[in-house]
Amino acid sequence: MTNDKFLTIRRFNQTCVFELSWGKGQQLCATVPYPESLSTFYQEWQRIYLSYYQSALRGWIEGSGSLSTPPIDWHAKLVQAEAKLLSEFHHWLRRAELFEIRAEIAKSYQQTPLPSDNQPPPINLFLTCHSLDLERLPWEAWEIGAEWSTSDRIRLARTPVTIRQAAGTNSQSRRKKVRVLVILGDDTGLNFQGDRAAVQSLSRIADIEFMGWQPGQDIGELKLQISAAIADKQGWDVLLFAGHSNETPLTGGELGIAPNASISIRDIIPQLLLAKERGLQFALFNSCQGLSLAHSLIDLGLSQVAVMREPIHNDVAQVFLLRFLQALGQHQNVQECLIAACQVLKLEKNLTYPSAYLIPSLFCHAEAELFRILPSGIKQQLKQLLPTSKEAIALSLLTVLSLSLPVQDWLLERRVWVQGIYRQITGQISITKPPPVLLVQIDETSIRQAAIADPKPMDRQYLAKLVDKLSQTDAKVVGIDYLLDRPHGEDDDSLAQSLQAAVQQKTPTTFVFASVSHETEGWLNVLPTIASPNWSLSGEIHLLFWYMKLVSPEGSASEKLPFAYVLALAHELTQVTESNSPSVITPQLTSKTELLSQIREDFRNTQGRDYRGLFSARSQRQSITGFSYQFGQMWFHPIIDFSIPPAQVYQTIPAWELLEDSAMSPELMNVSQQVVMIAPGGYGEAGIKHEGEDLLPLPVGLGYWFEGRKTVTGGEIHAYLIHHYLNQRFVVPIPDLWMLVLAVVLGKGISSVTGLGLRVTPRNVKGKRWVVFVSGCAIYGGISLQLYITSAMLLPCLIPGAALGIYLLPISRK
Repeated sequence: MTNDKFLTIRRFNQTCVFELSWGKGQQLCATVPYPESLSTFYQEWQRIYLSYYQSALRGWIEGSGSLSTPPIDWHAKLVQAEAKLLSEFHHWLRRAELFEIRAEIAKSYQQTPLPSDNQPPPINLFLTCHSLDLERLPWEAWEIGAEWSTSDRIRLARTPVTIRQAAGTNSQSRRKKVRVLVILGDDTGLNFQGDRAAVQSLSRIADIEFMGWQPGQDIGELKLQISAAIADKQGWDVLLFAGHSNETPLTGGELGIAPNASISIRDIIPQLLLAKERGLQFALFNSCQGLSLAHSLIDLGLSQVAVMREPIHNDVAQVFLLRFLQALGQHQNVQECLIAACQVLKLEKNLTYPSAYLIPSLFCHAEAELFRILPSGIKQQLKQLLPTSKEAIALSLLTVLSLSLPVQDWLLERRVWVQGIYRQITGQISITKPPPVLLVQIDETSIRQAAIADPKPMDRQYLAKLVDKLSQTDAKVVGIDYLLDRPHGEDDDSLAQSLQAAVQQKTPTTFVFASVSHETEGWLNVLPTIASPNWSLSGEIHLLFWYMKLVSPEGSASEKLPFAYVLALAHELTQVTESNSPSVITPQLTSKTELLSQIREDFRNTQGRDYRGLFSARSQRQSITGFSYQFGQMWFHPIIDFSIPPAQVYQTIPAWELLEDSAMSPELMNVSQQVVMIAPGGYGEAGIKHEGEDLLPLPVGLGYWFEGRKTVTGGEIHAYLIHHYLNQRFVVPIPDLWMLVLAVVLGKGISSVTGLGLRVTPRNVKGKRWVVFVSGCAIYGGISLQLYITSAMLLPCLIPGAALGIYLLPISRK
């Protein structure tokens, strides 16, 4: 691998030479004095370590079989000795002479290209020590990249000086299960029950075979059985030994296989070579003093060997083995397993087993891939869920479409149109009560009859007449969908007098004026000479095509609320006032504070909440919606529900008819319970910046209810918004992308399961799959249509259905 590093350390009397090599011939060299104190501290630590763990060691050391408790506090002494050893060890390795080597190792990690998960792969540092005294040191505790905060991503493994055989190959692909050979050696003073239980935990994913000495068994026969088992024709992936062992440099280490009987690695070299050829990759010696064992087996070509460099207590060995095999069962590689097991000894068992985490080491063949148990069975089949190249192309196209806002808008409009048809066919239309909005439309006829030569801007005296007429009809909330930000002389006085007269009535009228944001001038509001914010309200009249206008959940005082939202809020407050006695929020000309501030304060004092809580939580912009704006998306942003017929949303009356009627017309019978809005009625000059701006293209969904029309006015859209606020009608579309992912998982899962059964499936099932696919889509579509009405949730159909078809329809053709 390109990020592998090789560090070789040689000692010449009182000097150590560090040689780092990597890549294509790059290398660094540093000479560092070797401190004699390090050897002294190591020998002291080793003596105290053996004194603490003086019994039940997995080596030929006399003991009683349990941890001793001598009068001397060996635990405290061992902790102190460990601290001295590691302090001297780290101080030596932090010398300035080694800075360039440490920096190069850390730099290579930082410069490694990021994979898809944005986590650089760990740096594998292969360490080779040319003397036994160096090799006994706890190199695994070296915090190499601590200066650059990368020490946890630099993985150290050891390699012996001599490696004469090439590494074996991975044979897991040829086996249904990993094969594990467990040799239980001499159990004198030991207990292997914990080892057996730990290994048995792998039985679900591995074939395990135990063997070992039985009382009365001939030693020669036992050696033959062990040799034959190692060379088994079926081969092994893992060799595990538990028992006594010892270092014997001339014979490659020896294993205690029975009381007073051992077998050396030299004795079984032919069998081990056969085992390597047949797939043996990893060996774990859960025994004492295994440096010779690791040297000899890596020399023979095994991929990795885990050993204990020092004597190991029986209980510690079982704790280590259990955690190591748990990690192995979780498909981690052996290096990660050893690190996990040592972390348990260091962090969880340090009070009981001090210094034990310093003992295990992993020796590796540098050319071999780290061994791990690959997922098999259902987990392996789950890999089949990955798309093929053709599926990936199709899904990529669907993904692009699901992220395209114009495509989403196009699909939403057609879907709302279908919802209108479904609503009418199923009879889910309710027009039993007057609609909540009355639109007073100043249309072309009204302009002509009033002899208004130029309706842009709208004549203020004409607006005053409409206000006077509405105040006579007991209208409680009136919105004026005209921008009144520029003065027009005496006409402004006429309108101001009419407005004030309406506010001074016994039952005052609450007025809401249009406001827009200007690039340089800020908010353009109604002139203070016409209406004061102390007794009137204002709201932003800009629209989103065709989404609801939401309010910020934070509720800042400087926020300008949507025009329709303010009208709905004012309507709700008048209803509260009627039912709960007079309120302090009634508009008054003598008020000294803004009316909206009065409303805000009244809600806090009487209800302990913000007035934004008056409507559904969906009327507030959610965090996920705000997050999606950054990517040009509208996730979970409620849409305007044009599937509701206009007659259920608003009534209309032309302005000229309102002024001419001497008697109360049918449209005005319920005006006190409605939101009244004076708005343009479709004349060509209506608009803020440009003529005709108020005439909007007719939404497809609304077109179902309007035959022959091609445009809709802004006032009619505001009426829908008011209706939705008052009726808590916020249809939330589930993002196409989210449902696409769900459809991919479902479709691939169904296709994989079905594909596995093709060989035993009757021919007529192929046709049935078409029926299942069509029926499933129909059922999903029906549920989606009904959820839209009953739960205000829009589940997309077309893109998820296409994704399912990508996976399911090819099966039908097989």
